[in-house]
Amino acid sequence: MQDIFVALGSNLGNRQKTLARALEAMDSHEAIIVVRASSLYETAPVGGPPQDFFLNAVVELDSTLTPTELMTALQEIERTFDRKRGVRWGPRTLDLDIILCGTSVVENPSLEIPHPRMAERSFVLAPLAEIAGEFIHPVQHKTIAELLYELPSVEGDVRRLDISWTQY
Repeated sequence: MQDIFVALGSNLGNRQKTLARALEAMDSHEAIIVVRASSLYETAPVGGPPQDFFLNAVVELDSTLTPTELMTALQEIERTFDRKRGVRWGPRTLDLDIILCGTSVVENPSLEIPHPRMAERSFVLAPLAEIAGEFIHPVQHKTIAELLYELPSVEGDVRRLDISWTQY
C-alpha cells in the first residue's frame, strides 16, 4: 500500500518532542516506513473546551498493514504517550489519524478513510498540501491544494513553523 497519509497533533506537554518521538515510533514499527514529513504547524484548537494551541504535521507512510491494522498500530503508539480519550476534541498528548490511504475508501464503525472532516480542517490540509498538494482526494475529486484554497481563511488559525523537527 502506498500514499498513506497520517496527521499528527499534540497540545499537551512538550509538543515538538512528542511529535518527533511519535514519528520515530512509527518508523521503528516493522511494517511501517516513514517516507516524508511536512513542516510543523502551530494551530488553533477546533471545537472542544478551551485549550492550548496544537502542533500539527502530516507524514506519508508505506506499510504492509491493512488500514484497520495500521489504525490499531497508531492507537498503540498513542497509548505509549498517555493518550486519554475523554472529552471529544479535548486536549491530548498525541493524536494520530489516518487521513488518506491512496484511493481507498473505508467505512466501518471504527474507521473512516478518507478522514471524514479532513477537507474542512486547515490544520490537516496545510501540512498535507506541503507534501502532497497534487494528490487527488478520492471522494471530493479535487487536489489537496484546491481543497485548502477553498477553505475560508481565518487569521492565525494555522502558522507554519520554521524549525527542524525530523530528518525526513
